[in-house]
Amino acid sequence: MEVSTLLELYEQGKRDFAGIDLSGVNLTKAILIGVNLSGANLRGVNLAHALLDKSDLSGALLNWANLKFAKLGEAKLVDVDLTKAELSGAFLVKSKLPGAKLSGANLKGANLRSVNMWGANLCGANLQGINLRGANLSGSNLNWANFEAARLIGSMLYGSSFSGINLRKAFLNGLDLSGVDLASINLSGAKLIGTNLEGANLVGANLSTAILRNANLAGADLMGANLVGACLEGANLNWARLNQANLTDTNLTNAMLKGTDLEDTMRRGAIAHQEKSNLSFTFTQTALNFEAEAVSVLGNE
Repeated sequence: MEVSTLLELYEQGKRDFAGIDLSGVNLTKAILIGVNLSGANLRGVNLAHALLDKSDLSGALLNWANLKFAKLGEAKLVDVDLTKAELSGAFLVKSKLPGAKLSGANLKGANLRSVNMWGANLCGANLQGINLRGANLSGSNLNWANFEAARLIGSMLYGSSFSGINLRKAFLNGLDLSGVDLASINLSGAKLIGTNLEGANLVGANLSTAILRNANLAGADLMGANLVGACLEGANLNWARLNQANLTDTNLTNAMLKGTDLEDTMRRGAIAHQEKSNLSFTFTQTALNFEAEAVSVLGNE
């Protein structure tokens, strides 16, 4: 169908264009609010800056489509194919994308607050600076995705896969990541305030300069992790495994370390803050003591 015909029919009140073939057409800045494009062939279509709020694109083929800064608020995109699509700056607040295929897509700076992306495939997608607050990403494939500076506060990630994911400077405050496999993941500079990482696998993870204030790391495996300059103030590290981890300049003020394994840990310059003569560290017979020259005790100077 020609673009002019489509727009003319839309102006006449037609909204049902299910299964239509619009591959490769230019619909830049088109206003198509509430249209039904389910099952449509939209491969390579240019919908940059288009207005598609409350539209239905379920099952549509949007491979390599340009949706840069498009508005798809409260849209229905169940099982949509957006493989390698351009979605930077797009607005998809409260949209439904369960089962969506977004591998290799560019969603840099997009707003997907409160979206449902259950079971979506985001493998290798660029999600730098994306807003995913309150989003449902349960069961999603997040392998090798770039979440640098992404906002994930309040999102659900149950059953999602994280191999090779980049979470540098990401906002992960208060998330439930208990038992999650985050081995060798880049979390440098990430915000993890109050995050639940109980029993998580963080072997070899990069947590340098990360903020883990009041985080729950009980029983977590941090063997060989990089915690240089990290803030673990008030964190629960009871029975965590920290052997061979690098705690240089780490802030462990009021951290709980009952039964923590610190064998061969690098901890020069670690801060054990002292308040009213009560050291914040709690050691048991199974935990190694810090060497005096390796700890800077503050408060009684």
